Amino acid sequence: MNEQYVFVASGHDLAGMTMSAYLMSSAEFASESNRNADGQSYRSPRYKNIKLYIFSGNLLTLENIPDLYSHSDVFIFLSKHRSQSSVPTLTCHFTGNFSADASYGGNPRQIAISYPSLQKGYLKAITAARQKVPGYEVIIEATHHGPTSLNKPVLFIELGSSEKQWADENAAAVICDTLLDVLDNGFERYDKVGIALGGTHYPKKFNKLLLESKFALAAVASKHNLKAIDQEMLDQMIEKSIEKVTHVVLDSKGLGRQKDGILRMLEKTPLELYKV
Repeated sequence: MNEQYVFVASGHDLAGMTMSAYLMSSAEFASESNRNADGQSYRSPRYKNIKLYIFSGNLLTLENIPDLYSHSDVFIFLSKHRSQSSVPTLTCHFTGNFSADASYGGNPRQIAISYPSLQKGYLKAITAARQKVPGYEVIIEATHHGPTSLNKPVLFIELGSSEKQWADENAAAVICDTLLDVLDNGFERYDKVGIALGGTHYPKKFNKLLLESKFALAAVASKHNLKAIDQEMLDQMIEKSIEKVTHVVLDSKGLGRQKDGILRMLEKTPLELYKV
């Protein structure tokens, strides 16, 4: 399948610019003539199905990117990751807002389209490359922030968690090499696809499941978002995956106060339940 990918970076995002600089210097991405008022498009003769778009705005509010690249199949955002701990971390995640709070971009109570096998393929590959980035943790994050309304899958690939890491050229190179390799050589497609409920924002149990089983995961709602999960939101999590969702994966010890309500709601689902 020769899918068309667009890497998206912002000139205001240091990690994204560090990754973009590597793509230009080592993967031969060069500017195309079709610059627009907001940004510039780049392509490489080595990766004909991948474009790079660098624009001047906020990654979390870029809802119009499909208008610029209408023939593209997947949008991969190259972004900084920020956390109070400042632990060096490589993360990836899907986007969306489960609740009415949309303070970090996107629309309230809307999640973006996910691509479970792609995320799993990248996570397995970047985990395998971890020895090249000593001192970094590698983990998925629960679904959060914008953009949420794109008509194609969105995956965030992040480098963090402080300015020191955002400028780390070696870590940026490992991320980019891994990502290009996954897209260029293809990745396994999985039949067991779950939406995941529970756990923390950095869901170690779900991360372990992705690395050690045949499961791929679509949207992941952490424990602090479970209050917002009603039937409408559950349906959205299931429907907004380009691969058919077959399971609901539960962190059964990480459902908190919402456990009883979640279990009652899931009694009606035709999906198989899987507990970790």
